[in-house]
Amino acid sequence: MSSFSDKVGIVTGAGSGLGEAGAKRLAADGAKIVVADRDSAGAARVAGQITAAGGHATPLTVDIAEAEQAEKLVAFAISTYGRLDFAFNNAGVTPRLVDTHEVDPKDWRDVIDVNLTGTFYCMKAELAHFAEVGAGVILNMASTAGLMAHPGRVAYSASKHGIIGMTRSAAVEYAQRRIRINAIAPGPIDGPSAQALPPEIRAVIAAKTAMNRPGSLQEAVAVAAFLLSDQASFVTGSVYEVNGGQTQL
Repeated sequence: MSSFSDKVGIVTGAGSGLGEAGAKRLAADGAKIVVADRDSAGAARVAGQITAAGGHATPLTVDIAEAEQAEKLVAFAISTYGRLDFAFNNAGVTPRLVDTHEVDPKDWRDVIDVNLTGTFYCMKAELAHFAEVGAGVILNMASTAGLMAHPGRVAYSASKHGIIGMTRSAAVEYAQRRIRINAIAPGPIDGPSAQALPPEIRAVIAAKTAMNRPGSLQEAVAVAAFLLSDQASFVTGSVYEVNGGQTQL
């Protein structure tokens, strides 16, 4: 319980999947967590489970695609727990596979608004507070799709490439202000969405990793917890791949 003892953090997209696993891992390590998600039922469920397990968590319904709501998120964490030490900007959406020329402009905007602009809004609000108090840690959710081509998901790939660019640029800007900013880039992770795929599709995806298997949610959030912890005190502007040696999508 000591690695995040007395620390307060935000996890967006924490109502399911990797965000849920991350919130539970950080709470188990001692952090007080604002469980943020636009799905109010999911946020309440996860916060309730953390509390039932002896941890500290409070749910908040928020749509990070709105700048005002990202600001509300940071303000809520501070008003609820008296401080904010770190943020895991995990929220995002994954569109269906479609050729680039067939992408609906509305679908493009939805992906960019949540994944890229939403992450920017969260970073902006978080950085304003961290710059004021003189310290803080941010971890952004990228993807292997932000490091290589992702045929059929041009908007998703663009959003994740953009998140990596924002992470690296902001990390340099704030490095001398005791603010660290990194990104995690998972490959195939065996979360709820992957488990919903047909077995033959899951096998094809797993075969694209050198380990010939998907990663677990726990393996992914272990890296996230490290990057958010003081153990990574000399790590900033980095993108950590968690993909089992994946070299293609």
